[in-house]
Amino acid sequence: MSRSDAGDDDGTGAGRIPQIASRLIAPFVDRSVAERLLISVAAILLSIAVGFVIVLVSGRIAECSTAAWTMPLTGIGFCYDPVEVYLVLFNGALGYPFAVGEPGLFNPDWSPFNLSFALTLSETTLLIFTGLSVAVAFRAGLFNIGTQGQLVVGGLATALTVLAAAPLLPAGPIAGVALIAVGILAGAVGGGFWGAIPGALKAYTDANEVITTIMLNFIAANVAYVLVLEVFRAEGSSVVATEYVPEYAQFLPWFFPGSSDFALVALLVGFGFIAGLYYLVEHTSFGYDLRTSGVQAAAAEYGGVNAKLTTVRAMTLSGAIGGVGGAVWVLMSEGRWMASVPSLGFDGITVSILAGNNPLGVLPAAFLFGLLKGGALEIGFRTDVPTELVGVLRGLIILFVAMPEFFRMIGRYTGLGSRGPSGPDAGGSGGAEPADDAAAVEGGETDA
Repeated sequence: MSRSDAGDDDGTGAGRIPQIASRLIAPFVDRSVAERLLISVAAILLSIAVGFVIVLVSGRIAECSTAAWTMPLTGIGFCYDPVEVYLVLFNGALGYPFAVGEPGLFNPDWSPFNLSFALTLSETTLLIFTGLSVAVAFRAGLFNIGTQGQLVVGGLATALTVLAAAPLLPAGPIAGVALIAVGILAGAVGGGFWGAIPGALKAYTDANEVITTIMLNFIAANVAYVLVLEVFRAEGSSVVATEYVPEYAQFLPWFFPGSSDFALVALLVGFGFIAGLYYLVEHTSFGYDLRTSGVQAAAAEYGGVNAKLTTVRAMTLSGAIGGVGGAVWVLMSEGRWMASVPSLGFDGITVSILAGNNPLGVLPAAFLFGLLKGGALEIGFRTDVPTELVGVLRGLIILFVAMPEFFRMIGRYTGLGSRGPSGPDAGGSGGAEPADDAAAVEGGETDA
């Protein structure tokens, strides 16, 4: 391979990728928070511009009796109106707070406790947990692709535990709080156990965690399916699902419509996990071990960090948070465990990348995903745009917004940034910077 193909290896790792790719990725690596925010805004605007063209082209190809939009001056008609599509996508996901085309900017009849906004917040809540699950592993230099399986196991553990414990307590609000707490704990234990397996395999056998977590996703889905089908299936149910947990043991949709599958308390629990995980990662000795292992594993081990134990603990914590996501899915959205588990774990990977693997960044990233999901549903209800085209528009926004952070992650992993290689950690705000962490390890410092 020629030197130009491989790139110039200057000892930092930049030569691991082609020179052309290096030039493409390098501008995204060392950017401030403000610059990254501006890049994200520009990416959203660019994705909308590209999507605008795609909607126009699709609307020209499609057949319709009446044009939804006519291009000024030319008189050319299109079956889909791209302006309407994007207005419905963003405005509809919030329940139409903006009175577009009417006197005044805001809709006087709008209330935040509407069904559309609740559906957006429901998706946001679930993605908070899966995004945090992936982020904590990435900060430790581990690629946890198994959050989906950990969510499945955690959700099933929650449903079975609550169903078993409910008859032991008198029905009522106190019992409901106790059962919710027990259910979340059961989900954390189940997901943590499923996450510890690839963690132990990585630590003690050097098995690639990407391969093991993907395999465990399939194992979790199929084992859970068979268990419910043969043992725990609800009597008379036409689908593979457990019995419903008691209503008083579920997150109740206070203020919001019951059909929204959203509970404000569950979102507050998600906020608590964001704050708790941020403090854990940035301000505790365990977080120090985790971050330095993700920055420079060799230096961390030289400084006294138990690399194997840190790997197992990081994957266990990651799996536990994914399991809590499964618990919230059961107790908030479904009221029971069902075989048709949504792909929240895989969406959590993109949420984590978009958040820069920072727990604080998971909230806006998850909200963006929730906004796109809620808006896509509104487009299906209110326009004739095919669902496949709506999926393309959602994917464009996610792709354009996530790619700069993905380039930043790859660049720092290969040493293109001024701070040197840092593994999957895309950096976070708060606490010591990755390079500072590595230097502190080499100097034998400790972090309380």
